[in-house]
Amino acid sequence: MRRQRSLPWLHRYSRPIMAGIASIGAAVTAYLTVVKLSQGAVTCPIAGCDIVLSSPYAYVFGLPLSLFGFLGYLSMIVFAVAPLFVNPAEQKSLRSKLESWTGLFLFAGGTAMMIFSGYLMYVLTVDIKATCIYCIASALFATSLFVLALIGREWDDIGQLFFIGILVSMLVLISSVALYADVNNLGTAKETSMNTTTISGTSEIALAQHLKRVGAKMYGSYTCSHCQAQKESFGKEAARIFNYIECNPLGKNARPDLCQAAKIQGTPAWEINGKFYEGQKSLQELADLSGYQGSREFKNLSSQER
Repeated sequence: MRRQRSLPWLHRYSRPIMAGIASIGAAVTAYLTVVKLSQGAVTCPIAGCDIVLSSPYAYVFGLPLSLFGFLGYLSMIVFAVAPLFVNPAEQKSLRSKLESWTGLFLFAGGTAMMIFSGYLMYVLTVDIKATCIYCIASALFATSLFVLALIGREWDDIGQLFFIGILVSMLVLISSVALYADVNNLGTAKETSMNTTTISGTSEIALAQHLKRVGAKMYGSYTCSHCQAQKESFGKEAARIFNYIECNPLGKNARPDLCQAAKIQGTPAWEINGKFYEGQKSLQELADLSGYQGSREFKNLSSQER
């Protein structure tokens, strides 16, 4: 009797491994989604995460891109584990069909995620020019899922696999370019800046002049709602006086290099007398931190003071 050929270990365990990788990816993207929806600050071991995650590339249809990443990883988990719940001894035919179809879905999904992650890595390097550890990790997860989907089983029709890979890659690239068409428009990107609408009082102007004299700097992003509120508390006249550094590479007069050199992880952030203070500050707080001795009859109250 011929001995039945044993299944390679990678073919036996590729699906559990993929489910594990996708679970880690789902946990990371879920965390980022919750933080972005709650307008909180992302915890990051290196500078640049907040710049990347606050850029226009981080949103699709007004929702955080991480939400769609979470759904993608969740789908990969379902495709990976679905056949494992079918007993091959009792339902061999069903198990075989599930493995075949979900194998194609895993390959197509892994291809799509890897190509889109590659596009985002290009954007980080060329356009945003900032580093995000979460984005790099997600790209590695996506590439790992693609490789495991490709070599984790035997394929009967390599030609079909090649055709699916090319088709999915083209669709993802075309969709990505179309999705970010407005962001990629240089004319639009260069005009992105915060427009302050409130009127400055004499105390706001005096404080802004004092902050400039002592070399204080505000680091912000035009996509940051708290940065907008911070400038509104000064008023449009005073907001033009103190030193403001735009951290978003797509913003007007952007200086992301200065933000990275200062290791800014969240905006707004203030640098006053060599010390850094994260988050939106009331004018009273800024006056105290900078040693301002002038009038404090501020007319514009920040959201924290209301």
